[in-house]
Amino acid sequence: MEIDFHAPIGLALGSGAARGWSHIGVIRALKEARIEPEIVCGASAGAVVGAFYAADELDAFEGFVRGLDRRQLMAYLDPTLRGGLLKARKIFDALAAHLPDRAIESLPKPFAAVTTDLTTGHEIWLREGSLLTALRASIAMPGLVIPEAIDGRWMLDGGLVNPVPVSLCRALGAGSVIAVDLNTTLLVKPRLPVTEEKPAPDPVAEIEESMVSEALLEEQSASEEAGEAEGGLLSSQTAARLLTSFQIAAADLLDQFGFDETAEPSGPPLPSIYEVISTSINIMQTRIGRSRMAGDPPELLITPRLEDFALLDFDRADQAIAVGRRAVAHALAAR
Repeated sequence: MEIDFHAPIGLALGSGAARGWSHIGVIRALKEARIEPEIVCGASAGAVVGAFYAADELDAFEGFVRGLDRRQLMAYLDPTLRGGLLKARKIFDALAAHLPDRAIESLPKPFAAVTTDLTTGHEIWLREGSLLTALRASIAMPGLVIPEAIDGRWMLDGGLVNPVPVSLCRALGAGSVIAVDLNTTLLVKPRLPVTEEKPAPDPVAEIEESMVSEALLEEQSASEEAGEAEGGLLSSQTAARLLTSFQIAAADLLDQFGFDETAEPSGPPLPSIYEVISTSINIMQTRIGRSRMAGDPPELLITPRLEDFALLDFDRADQAIAVGRRAVAHALAAR
């Protein structure tokens, strides 16, 4: 299919958590090729990058993400035990410094974000109202980021229902659509051999440890302001309560499903819960994305090769952006 340069060109930016930084490279490379989409739609991370592009603030956003390192990421974590692991409020406060909240309909370019109604499972298109609220709803990955309430309904990650929103671009008036799918190549990476060796350090373990530490520090700080902290005792008590809560919840689940937690595991070591959740989401989004685009194919499909990027590799922006650039060069050369 050929791009009709006489009709409005839409850009559908797909979901993919930290892999979404590659969208910046895609947009830069398209512009260098004298292709500037006039309509922008996104799901999850694609919605965030797309919003900055639609607001003409991509330069500031690129500078922000290129400056992220692991220490800064830890500082942005705001853990919770209800609805998900993270509130994502701190990171959005940081983003708001570069993109103050405004009405979606006031952006220089037409923009829309995809989200999912938690109750009905319906695909929701957010085309007006608070921009930051729409973005928080679109990135609310199940189990990781808490849902966002809009009009009395809880909203989840848009990638659950429409990972690459080609259809939304067309609904906004795009005559041709350029789609960026961040998940196509994820299921083709070679399977790692199962060994009994000690696994390599897991960066997610660092995040989990930081989340617990952050929760302890926040509660201790709040109590100190109220005059309740005495000689560090509160921190120990808080830690004990958190650990006890996790242990009780885990034991209760094991008991309900009839598992004996004292039994020795058989077979290869089990993957972590993070690996199970993240890989399951990758599989789901890949399958849904392929199905949706088979019925409504874009005029140009760009597929950055990001199989070595983990869901939370937000500190690898330089590499992701470079991958996005290469993907555009490959897609244009193949036309």
